[in-house]
Amino acid sequence: MPRLSIRGLESKHAGPVSFDLGAGECLAIVGESGSGKSVLLRMIADLDPNEGTVLLDGAARESWPAPAWRAMAVYQAAEPAWWEPTAAAHLRPGDLPVAEALAAALRLKPGALAAELALLSTGERQRLALIRSLACRPKVLLLDEPASALDAAATLALEAVLRAELERGMAILIVTHSEPQAERLAQRRLRMAGGRLEAA
Repeated sequence: MPRLSIRGLESKHAGPVSFDLGAGECLAIVGESGSGKSVLLRMIADLDPNEGTVLLDGAARESWPAPAWRAMAVYQAAEPAWWEPTAAAHLRPGDLPVAEALAAALRLKPGALAAELALLSTGERQRLALIRSLACRPKVLLLDEPASALDAAATLALEAVLRAELERGMAILIVTHSEPQAERLAQRRLRMAGGRLEAA
């Protein structure tokens, strides 16, 4: 049974699209800006109006309240929103040890979790957002250009963290403009063009 199954998902901006994503699998969505890649992720997360069927381990998305669904299928925007002054304030106290380990693995400076987010770079905030996303222990991770502001070393560190999550059974759908990143990380690639998915 697929971890994530999408059937006829569409809105006025994209679709219909259908595909399956297995546990431990990474699928990369590539394509030009404005082709509907981000819209697809937001539809799966049920953040944008949509029609169609989304199944998680065979159960319909409608089986869960919206907050519970979005904790299991976590969407991370390229420039994520924050509602507290520090990344640590977004985490449960019990998540801090794991968050600190992830921060080190992501090549963040010591103390980054407690730093004022407004004073950090876009790349630092992107990596902190990944820590926040992983703290939800999602079954599916929906990533929109998670390394767009990172240098080469930080990008490779982020990919190593994602590979470890894949080995633990997480399913990852990643939107990227980087063909090399798609090649390194994903088992499959699909291209979005005019709101439709096609073979890459």
